[in-house]
Amino acid sequence: MAVLTDRPPVAVPAPRRRRDPRALVSRILGYAVLVFFGLVFLYPFVIQLGNSFKTEPDAAANPLSPIPDPVSLAGFERIFAGTDFPLWLGNSLLVTVLVTVGRVFFDSLAGYALARLRFRGRAGLFAAVVAVMAVPPVVLLIPKFLVLNQLGIYNSYTGLIVPLLADAAGIFIMKQFFESIPVSVEEAARIDGASVFRIFWSVVLPMAKPALITLTILSFQGSWNEFPHSLVAVQDPDLFTLPRGLADLVSGSLGKGSQYPLKLGAALLATIPVAVLFVVFQRYFVRDANDGSDKG
Repeated sequence: MAVLTDRPPVAVPAPRRRRDPRALVSRILGYAVLVFFGLVFLYPFVIQLGNSFKTEPDAAANPLSPIPDPVSLAGFERIFAGTDFPLWLGNSLLVTVLVTVGRVFFDSLAGYALARLRFRGRAGLFAAVVAVMAVPPVVLLIPKFLVLNQLGIYNSYTGLIVPLLADAAGIFIMKQFFESIPVSVEEAARIDGASVFRIFWSVVLPMAKPALITLTILSFQGSWNEFPHSLVAVQDPDLFTLPRGLADLVSGSLGKGSQYPLKLGAALLATIPVAVLFVVFQRYFVRDANDGSDKG
């Protein structure tokens, strides 16, 4: 006869899974490889930072040492007192802000037109935009110079800014994003009699925040670092932007000698705005393409 008890069943502990030593070794080796290449990637920036605070003899004698001995600010003093760095900085800020605003606006308009409007030749126009992305920029330098000269805007702020106000990559990014937004979100505004531009500006564009921020970062970085265009667009030193001015410094415009603290310090200062912008907006850089749109 079975004896009934009120004791709860005893839980049998599950056997512990033994870690595979080979998987652990493989993971450690993977992290080691990542750390190694990370250090290799960062080392030139560390060298740049270290040499910016060195004296001229120390930088010439130990260019690969990241530790300045002694620490000196003479290079930065020469940047602001002995070069046109403030002028280059002002030109770069003016050109970059106007180009970034223009690209965000015009690329968004063109992307929305290619994504939503139906007109003859739309497919061919989009194919041309994609084809432009495949053309190496260096191929367009001489035609760009000829066009600027023919239009009478060579060696001017107009020549620096206008040709950069739209780009094929930005149009492509915005078109792909707008196509991911359901058409249903625009129907209510269309029923209320809103125009195409009103729908674009008030309904669709606020949903494109992730794409707009991505385009802003790419446009700011591209226009801030733009060198080939400034090379063929201007010749007047008063119109030089930072990349053009830094190239002038590297070519030895201030005389003989390595002048590492001066050159690397100027390059360091030119890097800061883009780095700050990316750090501030990096969480928006990659975002779900349907963020903010109607999921249903």
